[in-house]
Amino acid sequence: MALLGVCLLIAGTFLVLQLSIPKAGPRLEVAKQKEEHNQKESIRYTALGDSLTEGVGDDTQKGGFVPIVANDLQSEFKLSRVDIENYGVAGERSDQILKRLNKEEAIQTNIAKSDIVTLTVGGNDLMKVINNNIFGLSIKSFDKPIKKYQKQLTELLETMRELNPDAPIYVLGIYNPFYVNFPEITDMQTIVDNWNDGTEAVIDEMKNVYFIPINDVIASGLNGTTSSTQESSNSEGNDLNIVKNDALYEEDKFHPNNLGYQLMAKSVKAEITRTKEQWLLKEEK
Repeated sequence: MALLGVCLLIAGTFLVLQLSIPKAGPRLEVAKQKEEHNQKESIRYTALGDSLTEGVGDDTQKGGFVPIVANDLQSEFKLSRVDIENYGVAGERSDQILKRLNKEEAIQTNIAKSDIVTLTVGGNDLMKVINNNIFGLSIKSFDKPIKKYQKQLTELLETMRELNPDAPIYVLGIYNPFYVNFPEITDMQTIVDNWNDGTEAVIDEMKNVYFIPINDVIASGLNGTTSSTQESSNSEGNDLNIVKNDALYEEDKFHPNNLGYQLMAKSVKAEITRTKEQWLLKEEK
């Protein structure tokens, strides 16, 4: 009987606690409704940069990762629309992007009105160093150029911030495609990593600017890189070691292909979503 009494007491206590503890569900629902009520119905998205923004390698010719990000944001946050302006030009370095920004009023106007801005930069600056030191390339070859690049990137981002003091700016890192054609250049990944570190160091000094690394995404592809010794052979009949990456454009094995841009878009969208408080909510009146 004593045991029965204890059981009844425990059951009764549990019932009282269940009735007295407020349910989280309605509160969470109210908070969600309040957030949705305060969020913008539509947003403006301006993309500025080089070939990655232009979408070189994208067989759909729709603009690479940019429209994918826009569509995903519209779907997730139930936006009526996402207005896109794509100002990507293949081959441009940081100084050339800055020059175009200072010259073209349309870019200035759209950045000023934007809720979010993405920037792809740095890859062509790196390539210029490689081309200028093709016969004597070393890690030290990049010491002075990276400082010059950081100065130009700082000026570029400051100009964008002057045009729009509030919109978050998302800067994509660069990736190493060289191992596909030149796997013997083992220092190249270190060079790319150092260049990304230089970009991130500039970004860390700025407010509401975010770095998005994409090297691992592109380097791995969807199923990881694969090596094959059956695809081809050299003039002596020996098999060649060929590295394949399903995220790179087959025509140049340098730019991302459709899959590569989808993988990039996933990383970009994740960071934009993580920082949604910076761009999604309406301004308080």
